[in-house]
Amino acid sequence: MIAARHTTKQVRIGEVTVGGGAPVRIQSMTTTPTCDVAATLAQIARLEEAGCEIVRVAVRDEADARAIRAIRTGTRLPVVADIHFSAKLAVLAIESGAHKVRINPGNIGGEADIRAVADCIRAHGICVRVGSNTGSIEKTFLEKYGKTAPALVESALANVAILEKYGVEDIVISVKASSVPLTVEAYTLLAQKTSYPLHVGVTEAGTSESGIVKSSVGIGSLLLAGIGDTVRVSLTDDPVEEIYAAKRILRACGLGGEYVEVVSCPTCGRCAWNSMELAQKVEKLTFGARKKLKLAVMGCVVNGPGEAKDCDLGIAGGKDKCVLFRKGEPFRTVSAKEAEAVFLAQVRALLQA
Repeated sequence: MIAARHTTKQVRIGEVTVGGGAPVRIQSMTTTPTCDVAATLAQIARLEEAGCEIVRVAVRDEADARAIRAIRTGTRLPVVADIHFSAKLAVLAIESGAHKVRINPGNIGGEADIRAVADCIRAHGICVRVGSNTGSIEKTFLEKYGKTAPALVESALANVAILEKYGVEDIVISVKASSVPLTVEAYTLLAQKTSYPLHVGVTEAGTSESGIVKSSVGIGSLLLAGIGDTVRVSLTDDPVEEIYAAKRILRACGLGGEYVEVVSCPTCGRCAWNSMELAQKVEKLTFGARKKLKLAVMGCVVNGPGEAKDCDLGIAGGKDKCVLFRKGEPFRTVSAKEAEAVFLAQVRALLQA
């Protein structure tokens, strides 16, 4: 059973609402030099097409910070500026139009620097993400707790308190680790201590193969527990792959909104036709469709129609023929050779209906 969503405050990032009952939002981060506006906008366009809702860019220097103005003009996505170690760059990024900044007050400078950034955040009416991860826990908390969930949480909340001191109220928090159990433990503890929106993810998750598994287990566990307002699947790969993975995680947790669900069997020795290839083609054809449908591609007739009785459309194969069915009821029989073309035509008709 999916737990009730953790109740959080709602904040706005550009035109996108986060927390307070809003849908779980999908984020990613560009890999291009931010000052290369054309390349960055091209990557953002690909991310948006894949389903990204919020995009973060690295701000390394003044050229990156100033480029945010042109980037913001060239995309509909909210733009988040990621800044560390420089209050001056944080202020410049905000004044250049960033919809949100990601900072750690603990490494942005002294008291006067933090106040200057906080004043700028309030003046421009934007929100800020404050986060800790296992590589940035302050020495005080490491000495007290070690590299544990309480250390991550107390570090993040201490930095939140600094911003609250200067009147910043629209805050998103993250507490990430590369360890899945530690990540889940930290966010579970954090959710008990705050009502700010939470950005969840497993940091430094790795390449696609291992990273998707770690992110699915970590993010999925939290979402099923009702924790998480925005997500990022951190992969050492094309950031577009992060969006595809995040959408699949949300769908698996029942939080994907309207989409086409494709169910398919793993196949076995009974399967006498190429159902695996058809299932892959059906998923590719329907992945981006915003329509609530359930399709089934089943290897044989032993369990096919029975297991997919609630599907809008399905197919199950035999030695020389395949049966098409709706809601578990057969309505057409075709040869195995023509099954793919006939079924894909049926799917396209449903998508257009």
